[in-house]
Amino acid sequence: MKTKQNQYMNPYLAGFLLGLVLLAAIFITGRGLGASGAIKSAVITAVNTIAPYHAENSEFYRNYNASHPNHPLKSWLFFEVIGVLIGGFMSGLISGRLKFKVEHGPRIRSKVRLVMALIGGMLFGIGALFARGCTSGAALSGMAVLSLGGFITMMAIFGTGYALAFFFRRFWL
Repeated sequence: MKTKQNQYMNPYLAGFLLGLVLLAAIFITGRGLGASGAIKSAVITAVNTIAPYHAENSEFYRNYNASHPNHPLKSWLFFEVIGVLIGGFMSGLISGRLKFKVEHGPRIRSKVRLVMALIGGMLFGIGALFARGCTSGAALSGMAVLSLGGFITMMAIFGTGYALAFFFRRFWL
């Protein structure tokens, strides 16, 4: 019987390397990692371009534009996310794991899986907006600087995921 060779990095090595990247980000930029700031910058740039009148008359956009006088896409977080996307694509390509398909369990269709992923992503984005940051910024970067809030956030993320997994497992199994 042939065993399929593991195509993933050792999780301990990956965690160690992620820690080094986080340490470098804190050392070089003075702040940790996070992705929601990049998405926010992209959305604000789009609104400023497509509907400038709305951006000028909306308190949310007006406050952001006033506190960030440079072009929103010049934020280093935007380039971080672009790098993550390119790096993920290259990793999949190099390791032979790059496939354009929808993975789902046997009791669910691809369309339902995509809709659930979209709804989950939208809820995650709304949560990041309310929390003023994403999980990587709040939990990972918070824990890296030994913030009690970072540890509480990480426990809440995994605790909620574990609790909800029972109800949503049918979408995968």
